[in-house]
Amino acid sequence: MSDLGKAARLHRILAGHTRRVVTVAVDHMINYPVGFPQGLRNLAHVLARIVEGGADALTMNKGVAMRLMSPHAGRIPLIIQSMALRPEDPIFADTATVEEVLGLGADAIAVAMFVYGDEELAYIKHLSKVVREAEAFGLPVIPHIYPLSSGDERHTILHDPEHIHYAARVGFEMGSDIIKVPYTGDVASFRDIIADIPAPVVAAGGPRCDTLDEAMAMLRDIGQTGAVGVTMGRNVWGFDDIPQVIGQLKKAINEA
Repeated sequence: MSDLGKAARLHRILAGHTRRVVTVAVDHMINYPVGFPQGLRNLAHVLARIVEGGADALTMNKGVAMRLMSPHAGRIPLIIQSMALRPEDPIFADTATVEEVLGLGADAIAVAMFVYGDEELAYIKHLSKVVREAEAFGLPVIPHIYPLSSGDERHTILHDPEHIHYAARVGFEMGSDIIKVPYTGDVASFRDIIADIPAPVVAAGGPRCDTLDEAMAMLRDIGQTGAVGVTMGRNVWGFDDIPQVIGQLKKAINEA
């Protein structure tokens, strides 16, 4: 029964593998306590616009789902983020359990984590625990894995191929179902990484692009790498017309 449940949930998130997907994340506020993203201040409005735009899935924290997703129930695959964390902080918050995520009707549980730091093994241990617990219920696990250097997040998430390859490999070897890692910024290197990982890989959308054209160009490149899709945050709700942006981004990543 768990195999069927997982297959059904992955089918919804990945649009049945009929195209590359554009999923949207709105779980940023807890992990960015300084300088709240203006685009997420009115979450009820933002969620409605994302659903209207036809995003392929939505990632959020459990309280947002509990209080704001009822009007959209069943209209979009739901992914619940289960972690709050800070770079180089030995303590991280485990904010949602497998049972809570299932109770919300979600299609997957997300696990944010860093590698290349003193706390790496603690993150790996936690990811493996979530995979173990979720497997019994057929709940897909999607780690968001960021290679970390030092200092604050804005300057220290690494994007070079060696570190991104390692991050993706950690996700695969711990049994993850979909793996989200930063894009290297280069089609050839990211394609080589994906070719080595026998699990679906999603590219993180990265820092805010100055223009929609710039974001679309990045997605056209990602579409050539073999990635199953991309997860965007600022490059969706950071623009005014969210439905139009989602439509353009979905078109761009599937042009390749």
